[in-house]
Amino acid sequence: MLKPFSDKVAGVAPSAIREILKFTADPEVISFAAGNPAPEAFPTEKISEISAEIFRDEPINALQYSVTEGYPKLRKWLEDDLRAKNIFKDGDMLIVTAGAQQAIEVTAKILCNEGDVIICENPSFIGSLNSFRSYGVNLIGVSMDENGMKPDELEAVLKANPKTKFIYTIPNFQNPTGNTTTLERRKEILALAKKYGVYVLEDNPYGALRFAGEDVTCYKELDDNKNVIYAGTFSKVLAPGLRVGYLCADAELVSKAVVGMQTSTVHTNIWAQILAYRFVTEVDFNEHLKGLQAIYRGKYQRMADALKVNLPDFVQLSQPQGGLFIWATIPEKYDMNAFCLEAVKRKVAVVPGNAFNADESAVSHSFRINFSTPTNEQIDKGCEILGKCAKELLV
Repeated sequence: MLKPFSDKVAGVAPSAIREILKFTADPEVISFAAGNPAPEAFPTEKISEISAEIFRDEPINALQYSVTEGYPKLRKWLEDDLRAKNIFKDGDMLIVTAGAQQAIEVTAKILCNEGDVIICENPSFIGSLNSFRSYGVNLIGVSMDENGMKPDELEAVLKANPKTKFIYTIPNFQNPTGNTTTLERRKEILALAKKYGVYVLEDNPYGALRFAGEDVTCYKELDDNKNVIYAGTFSKVLAPGLRVGYLCADAELVSKAVVGMQTSTVHTNIWAQILAYRFVTEVDFNEHLKGLQAIYRGKYQRMADALKVNLPDFVQLSQPQGGLFIWATIPEKYDMNAFCLEAVKRKVAVVPGNAFNADESAVSHSFRINFSTPTNEQIDKGCEILGKCAKELLV
């Protein structure tokens, strides 16, 4: 009998989010399940204008093979921008990747053997978790509170797992919880990474989307020992379909990532890289970011107000200061999965929290709500439906 699948992928289940998104093909379904930027956030006219310029000025450069490291002008802009923020440091190197997802995947590829350990926040981003699972690693989740990953629990896991290669974290407006790790907690976690000789993979796709509060210093800024690997992306600030992200770390590590990419994508889409470079140099990028922040500030506030009016008081809601998500938690006596299923039957899709667990069999009493994708009218109607569903089921 043929055995078609490798051990690396045989145990990797389809993304729960992607499965739920199948329901959104029904035009009547209001999706609070996606993680997409707001449609009104896309600078479509400027992208169209720049695309025309590219194919007028340098069509062959945009269509020809290029170097794996990335479009030189974009790399230089990124290095200068990150150096100004004390993220890119002497001895570092940067590579342009196909979104932050590839930066995350190639990190596991170059560092992990089967049976090694990756520690992650619990819950965490399912796309990264599945990337890690595909390399046959042991995923161990560490609980979080409102300040981030719990240091005592993290140290216990590090002590018990000497084969740990890195700690994966989304410190700003975390997916799925929306929480931000405090500066004090970042310092504690980084100190533990240094003590036990492991990397921190800092995934920062939402950092520029802060609409309240003050910025918190990145792990990479705090690092003085080459412990931190930094993944960034243009997906949430320009367009995810471009698939342009980047990986910044010590040059020796990034050189291995270059080799890792050469065996897969060869290089990131060069037209998209040129477009990203022209956008950040032809547009007032800071003003562009302020416009995005205003969009998400408004959408979050509308969602938060609607949820407060419609949901029972015992449903706890995170209060993100940026990003795209709200994390809702119901009392343990209720069946969260049954609630999510009933919600989608009533034409509102949310993502059950167990989809984000390191241990997929673990119970969750939470679900993720996205406020960036739906229209204001859909937010109002969808929250009303969720409220009615909660008041009928959660009694």
